[in-house]
Amino acid sequence: MKTISIEEVHDRIEKGEELNLVDVREPHENQEFNIGGILHPLGKIHHFEINELDGLQDKEVIVYCRSGNRSGQAAMMLGTMGFSNVKNLTGGMLAWREKYG
Repeated sequence: MKTISIEEVHDRIEKGEELNLVDVREPHENQEFNIGGILHPLGKIHHFEINELDGLQDKEVIVYCRSGNRSGQAAMMLGTMGFSNVKNLTGGMLAWREKYG
């Protein structure tokens, strides 16, 4: 599984780069703190409800969650579903908030 650091994603966001961010947390977690990703809870990926991700199969997709565990699962599942460039955000939102607030 490919990973990407919070520092790299933060720098790319700061530079104004458009990223395909996918938040696999639950809605209440997303409401509490969000870096702008598409909310797509892990359970929806389990059930192959990925309509919101159509068109991203050949693009870089960065998945994130609270700590990196659920997003790791999501990255593996998306890979088996034909997504060719999925990256897991190492440390998730816990690491992000610790470093960037």
